[in-house]
Amino acid sequence: MSINRVVITGNLTRDPELRQTASGMPVLGLGVAVNDRRKNQQTGEWEDYPNFVDCTMFGSRASAISSYLHKGSKVAIEGKLRWSQWERDGQKRSKLEVIVDEIEFMSSRNDNGGYSNGGYAPRAQQAPAAAPAAPAVNASVYDEDIPF
Repeated sequence: MSINRVVITGNLTRDPELRQTASGMPVLGLGVAVNDRRKNQQTGEWEDYPNFVDCTMFGSRASAISSYLHKGSKVAIEGKLRWSQWERDGQKRSKLEVIVDEIEFMSSRNDNGGYSNGGYAPRAQQAPAAAPAAPAVNASVYDEDIPF
């Protein structure tokens, strides 16, 4: 038995790219920056090392959420890994990407009805005033704070 599940949180590195397959299925391409926090052995300070993850979402949900996301948006993604290989200009290429099953917007809402931190109000229209705010996330928990 094998399990292929991935959960990542991070910020979008670019505006999402919405395209369609030859059959007309929407495909949304995302780039997510995920920090790896490590202690610098020389200074003893914690440092963030970014990892850049390509993510792809298919179907009608992909086109529906594309207008809510832009560069800098904070998201949580759950999906599975997929390795692809192809040849371009005589050179073999490959990549590992996350196929998105679920996506959650994690940016917080600001006081004037919009969303900060790269938020999730559609680019063409404002979010409804009754939209619930995302819960605050405490990012100050590190490995040394976990009791095991």
